[in-house]
Amino acid sequence: MRLSQRFPPLLAALTLLLVLPFDAVSHTAETAPHARVPSQDDDDRPFGAVCRTVVDGSYVTAYCHNPYPEPDRVGLHIECDRWWDIDADGTRVEAGPAQTVRLTGRCWKEVRSAWVSHRR
Repeated sequence: MRLSQRFPPLLAALTLLLVLPFDAVSHTAETAPHARVPSQDDDDRPFGAVCRTVVDGSYVTAYCHNPYPEPDRVGLHIECDRWWDIDADGTRVEAGPAQTVRLTGRCWKEVRSAWVSHRR
């Protein structure tokens, strides 16, 4: 008897899940698309260096190659694993057209994450 009392709400929830459009249920808060405000220099020209980051112990090295005619100012950011270890934001380096630059940094102990940011 109890199964028959629980069945209608379960059926209603399942029906709503199947009826909702895919885009409405597929994005979480972390992966939802954000509104983009176009800047004055934002256009359709290709931009951005391709970067490869290597972590070796407490040392981080990033190699960035810019295949496009527009220069890219790249910066290395390192987040250290230990709470007392200072995170590092490196100075920006200009990667000109067809140029490869190397960015380095380190933590005292382990590296939690490292990434490269880009600016026009």
